[in-house]
Amino acid sequence: MSGRIPQTFIDDLLARTDIVDLIDQRVKLKKAGKNYQACCPFHNEKSPSFTVSPDKQFYHCFGCGASGTVLGFLMEYDGLEFLDAIDELASLHSLEVPREGPGGSAPSSQQQAAAKAQRQDLYAQLGEISRFYQAQLRHSQAAINYLKGRGLSGEVVKRFNIGFVPDQWDSVKRQFAKDSHAEKQLIEGGMLIKADGGRVYDRFRDRIMFPIHDRRGRVIGFGGRVLGDGMPKYLNSPETPIFHKGRELYGLYEVRQTHRNPERVVVVEGYMDVVALAQFNIDYVVASLGTATTPEQLQLLFRTTREVICCYDGDRAGREAAWRALDNALPLLQDGRSLKFVFLPDGEDPDSLVRARGASGFSELLDNAQDFGDFLFERLAHDAMEGDAGQHELANQAAAAISRVPEGFTREGLITQLSRQLNWGENERRVRELFSRLQTSAPTAAPAISSSKKIKLTPIRRAIALVLQYPAVAATLDTQDVQEVAALPLPGIELLRQLLTQVQQQPDLTTAQLLEQWRGDKMANALTRLAMADNLFAGTQIAQELRDIFAVLIEEYLAKRIAMLQQKSQQGSLTAIEKQELMLLLSESKSSHH
Repeated sequence: MSGRIPQTFIDDLLARTDIVDLIDQRVKLKKAGKNYQACCPFHNEKSPSFTVSPDKQFYHCFGCGASGTVLGFLMEYDGLEFLDAIDELASLHSLEVPREGPGGSAPSSQQQAAAKAQRQDLYAQLGEISRFYQAQLRHSQAAINYLKGRGLSGEVVKRFNIGFVPDQWDSVKRQFAKDSHAEKQLIEGGMLIKADGGRVYDRFRDRIMFPIHDRRGRVIGFGGRVLGDGMPKYLNSPETPIFHKGRELYGLYEVRQTHRNPERVVVVEGYMDVVALAQFNIDYVVASLGTATTPEQLQLLFRTTREVICCYDGDRAGREAAWRALDNALPLLQDGRSLKFVFLPDGEDPDSLVRARGASGFSELLDNAQDFGDFLFERLAHDAMEGDAGQHELANQAAAAISRVPEGFTREGLITQLSRQLNWGENERRVRELFSRLQTSAPTAAPAISSSKKIKLTPIRRAIALVLQYPAVAATLDTQDVQEVAALPLPGIELLRQLLTQVQQQPDLTTAQLLEQWRGDKMANALTRLAMADNLFAGTQIAQELRDIFAVLIEEYLAKRIAMLQQKSQQGSLTAIEKQELMLLLSESKSSHH
């Protein structure tokens, strides 16, 4: 599937998609004049500064500066690469993404297109390997007996596509590395290992295999569990072009297949825990792939549900994992989101506990999970010194943690809870003063782009902004007018010329389509800001205003050129050609003023 994606196809995707509808499915929008608004999903805020324009098919946050087309939103919100966002949008419209040869236009470099093709090939290879593992399981009585011994039914094994890889060094290599290209891809995809001596062999051997799916259901990696007492007990795929442990969650795809909007999602540590709980109809469980739960994983979870419960072992390692998860989650805990913790008894894991207590007993544990605020203060109090010094230390550390929680009822509740923890309930003002001092002394973040901060519009910037915001009108300008202004050696003219050329060659381009053609260019951010400039105060005579700006630019250039040539004339350094140019310019200047 090599080749580039035609720009015309990307334009067609943007034309088919209503950005308001797509964003509203993820972030609830409210009508505000001719646009739509919401609190920004990319930073924490109390009042909405996130605006979606149905006319421009474009979004922009005046608080944090996030902006873009529907493709940009999919990339930012769903965590997709650009080419994967195109695939996602195409699938919504049941379209196949076409590919061009090297001569066609593309939205990205040839290297990006080649990388995309490589990823697609890798998805296909891993999908085939997953089916191979499932077939091997059916022929391995030892593996079947192991799974039965763990209490798993054939139904749940099939649901999670669990498989088995034989105790051989080359079962995958022989089956799938048919040529050097396939072998190289399987090495990059983590399925084969190339030793220093050049020997190539399978990464996974004699293991129960758990395929890891992305949000679209594609196999992106595997986790393997040994049948016996070998080490390591669990072996995961390494980081690859399509698998990033910190961004994925085992079982999330299956949860979403079962629950459109799950009330809560439980995070556990192991693949077998996810599957065992699903066996007991606790089918809203994911695993964090052997890493501490990352900010990216937590973002993903809170886009899926309002309540996340982290279920860890009750030992020191489990509590440390919980503490890291809490630390990563604090900036995400806006109002309406809940984070809780369950710590299991010594020697128990979710798999063993659900078999001992049944689904109702395990669900009772979840219902009585510890709120993150209680865990926060319990941990800080445990680590603090005794006496007044300990109280002061606890107050400072807790206030610093609370300051990372977004403004709102959740933060206010934590402040009140802290005052009670410190026995300052009668004087909550002391806590608030401490909190205010910490916020005042904290290093300030980079200044946000305020909605009241207007872009200073020079004539050239205003012309560019008008072309971006009214491309259909700019497409109607007379070619001669465009050529005259495009020939001026002024800063920004080349950018204006390119934009005018684009809209005149494609008169039906929308703002979003025009901007999408500049993705990856060094001027993309500047164009985005000008596309959202709301201080144009443009009326209905857009074409005439553009022509007027062109006239101003030409006049300014002529005036500067005349002044420069006159200065050289006074110095006696004019060439014969420059003398003729000066006489011609002065003549034209006179005629234009009469």
